[in-house]
Amino acid sequence: MKYKQWNLRPPAPTGALQALEGLGLSPLCACVLYARGVDSPEKARAFLSDTPFHARDPFLLKDMDRAVARISQALASGEQMAVYGDYDVDGITSTCLLTERLRELGGDVVSYIPDRMEEGYGLNPTAISALHRQGVGLIITVDCGITAVGEVEYARSLGVDVVITDHHQCKDTLPQAVAVVDPRREDCPYPFKELAGVGVALKLALALAPPEARQEVMERYGELAAVGTVADVMVLADENRSLVRTGLDLLACTQRPGLHALLQEVLGRDGRQPTSATIGFSIAPRLNASGRIQHASLALELLLTREEQRGVELASALGELNRERQAMEQEIIDSCQAMLEQDPQLLGPALVLAGENWHQGVIGIVASRLAEQYGRPTLMISLDREKGKGKGSCRSYGEFNLFAALERCAPLLEGFGGHAKAAGLTIQADQIPALRQAMGDLVAEHTRHTPMVSTLDIDAEIDCCRQLTCQAVDQLDLLEPTGHGNERPVFLARSMYVVSCGDVGGGRHLKLRVRRDGEVLDAIFFSANTASCQVSPGDRLDLAFTLHINEFRGSRTPQL
Repeated sequence: MKYKQWNLRPPAPTGALQALEGLGLSPLCACVLYARGVDSPEKARAFLSDTPFHARDPFLLKDMDRAVARISQALASGEQMAVYGDYDVDGITSTCLLTERLRELGGDVVSYIPDRMEEGYGLNPTAISALHRQGVGLIITVDCGITAVGEVEYARSLGVDVVITDHHQCKDTLPQAVAVVDPRREDCPYPFKELAGVGVALKLALALAPPEARQEVMERYGELAAVGTVADVMVLADENRSLVRTGLDLLACTQRPGLHALLQEVLGRDGRQPTSATIGFSIAPRLNASGRIQHASLALELLLTREEQRGVELASALGELNRERQAMEQEIIDSCQAMLEQDPQLLGPALVLAGENWHQGVIGIVASRLAEQYGRPTLMISLDREKGKGKGSCRSYGEFNLFAALERCAPLLEGFGGHAKAAGLTIQADQIPALRQAMGDLVAEHTRHTPMVSTLDIDAEIDCCRQLTCQAVDQLDLLEPTGHGNERPVFLARSMYVVSCGDVGGGRHLKLRVRRDGEVLDAIFFSANTASCQVSPGDRLDLAFTLHINEFRGSRTPQL
């Protein structure tokens, strides 16, 4: 069982359900909305018809006026600008968006994404020097730069101005840039703090346009912003929900040859509508594979190209890189599990593992998987024995604030940055045992020395399985886009009779047929099998599940 504790939300009162169903909602959809605090028709209307992303003034962001003024000056004078991004999907989409927009405005623009292995994350002096020699007078960062105090100072010493746009957590001292645009600044009045890096970049693009042209900017770049926002696992509420919903519609009919080819590779050619899951589980891993295994310029080219054949070639290349990434990931996971078997004491309140030759591009994914598997914050450190240091990727678990913990561990680190849920660090190899102890102490303090428990929030219990119709499942799509902060609805059905069960996918998944209330339903349990679940025909099971439609040979049936 993946989750040790199930939290069933309180059932909705009959009157509240009837009021929501009065809007034409199915009982299933009404139950989910009520469970998530959307407990009146007024709230439901607001939730289901959210405010357009471009409706909130981009100039509410602190320093946006200064950023626009400096960029406008560069556009007017013909000064060369560089858009400086990051090698993850948020950074790549941000770089594409702002590079294209500035070129459309007549700007002399180059794009720059550092090499993950050679340069690491964020601004660095070598890249700044190279851009300076190339003639760049203004660097605009996207999805990075908020902690680059020394690097910005170095750029200024060369006579290069810097405009920072970022969304990561700020430290006590901000860089002395021309403008620092980050909704997480303590003095920033912008009401929504959860924008992705690409969301901030889009706000800058909107600010550079007159109000009457902002709808056109949204239609041009909304798909990129949706891909980056979902890929960076941002909360899908408020503006992000609106942005991703709009972006998914734009993505379905994208005019970008590379994105179109990528969609065809993951969805086929039958015109299926992409969802947030399409981005999160299919598009983002392929785009990310470029920066993880080779260089992010491959994914950036896929987004920028206007040549159909080149788009197909790049989509195929990214698919192959993604398969290579998956193999590397499994190899490191096997190595970690062997380490834990040999030394069980490593499995403390925080899991801090270090190894040589672990590919820096995939240890973040491994950290996520191990954090989920072992139910604790996980830090994966790739060691370079020659330099005597390591680079780490960290993932949180539960409500543990990873960024705040790293701040308290700062004396042990050479550098760090990130979010409450995910971060990166650099550390001397001989400090790793001290970091392991310190992080373990902080997790124990957070949990009051009780083990973290994996929990699953359940929206509603199914009273009668005859409710589980295709029409009711289809209506759950009104809750899209789903993802972080607006998860796919989870339901509970007790005492389901197992008609049949068997392993599929080479023993990697468990397929069942279950019956209750006269209804027989298909169910699939991924990454499980009959042996691990110890299930047999004739058993009765309490099932927690999401609902989907299974389409096969023209037939549509609900599937758990």
